[in-house]
Amino acid sequence: MEKIKEVLKKERELIKLEEKEKEKINKETEKFVRELEKEIKNKKIKADVFIGGSLAKDTLIKKDKYDIDIFVRFDESYDDKKISDILGKILKKAKRIPGSRNYFQIEKDKIIFEVIPVLKINKPEEAKNITDLSYFHVNYIKNKIKKNKKLADEIKLAKSFCYAQNCYGAESYIKGFSGYALELLVSYYGSFLKFIKAVKDKKQVIIDPSKFYKNKKEVMLELNEAKLQSPIIFIDPTFRERNALAALSYETFKKFQEACKDFLKNPSLKFFKKQELEKQLRKKHKNLIIVMAKTNRQKGDIAGSKLKKFYEFLCCKAKKYFEIKVKEFEYIENKNIGKIYLSLKKRKKIILSGPPITAVEHLARFKKKHENCFIRNKRAYATEKEISFNEFLKRLRKEEAIKEMGITNIKLIR
Repeated sequence: MEKIKEVLKKERELIKLEEKEKEKINKETEKFVRELEKEIKNKKIKADVFIGGSLAKDTLIKKDKYDIDIFVRFDESYDDKKISDILGKILKKAKRIPGSRNYFQIEKDKIIFEVIPVLKINKPEEAKNITDLSYFHVNYIKNKIKKNKKLADEIKLAKSFCYAQNCYGAESYIKGFSGYALELLVSYYGSFLKFIKAVKDKKQVIIDPSKFYKNKKEVMLELNEAKLQSPIIFIDPTFRERNALAALSYETFKKFQEACKDFLKNPSLKFFKKQELEKQLRKKHKNLIIVMAKTNRQKGDIAGSKLKKFYEFLCCKAKKYFEIKVKEFEYIENKNIGKIYLSLKKRKKIILSGPPITAVEHLARFKKKHENCFIRNKRAYATEKEISFNEFLKRLRKEEAIKEMGITNIKLIR
């Protein structure tokens, strides 16, 4: 326990922003907001600006670059489908980022301002988009930190840990913890350490801090089924119909849990430092296979999600011919490529399932395609010879689904 406390104390100091750096970020942000407010006023747009994200909550950790969330709250009289375009006319030189509602990026030195259009609503139930709830999220966490000043540092530890373990981000190609999700979890458990100890062995966790529901059973019965598919169900304390951790996948959660157990067993600062995934896997697996894929989709969440979909498609197809010992995916945004890491073992006997014998046309095609066919329980099957991974990739490239994902290049790296 003493070792853990020592490591956490050191990490707090390492991720703490220096006062000069903090002052510079605040100064640049205030300047940016003033200029934005001036433009909004000049164009006679009914909207106000507020600072959100980690900066507003004082949970910003030391980085090479800082993402600062700036929200433009449009009056409810505006059509929510048009506010992105209105904001785009104000931020003419900004980079437009596609999303559930398009937002904008402007980079200045080490700061990336993300300007997000939202509707000014009085209560969460009026939200037309998830981003409309951001104002309530900021105030909720700020109030929690106001009551317990130590929470800010504990949240920073959680963010640093998850970022290093490739579990940070609700993007579809990560399916991890969002910043708000970590803020909620640490606020609920009271500290980073209590949080990881509480969830490290759980299969599923249900949390309802605002007591919107009578019990866990009522949560499972009343919440939309699509929102119940995550390993942690955390009822958003600002909105009863939302699971704040709906984006978290079981795969990412399992990876997070393993990292928590390893840290508690052998506490070290290395758990808070992002390791190169390829180096890590090469050390553990001698016969590691790396597949690199490129896409023609826009860099960021769109490209990342398509490459992740390709990874899942490849693994699904590979199961027929190989036993998958290890599988990992990594999206490298600056190069807009996906890397798939695999450790495989050839299957000695490959049996492919075909159509039922009643589907005559499909059955004829299946028999034509496969030589060694047989019927079992009124369904066709075929046995195939084992194939090399090179041959498997060759076949995979011909799949029509590859084009639909926008995959332009698949390369095997040894």
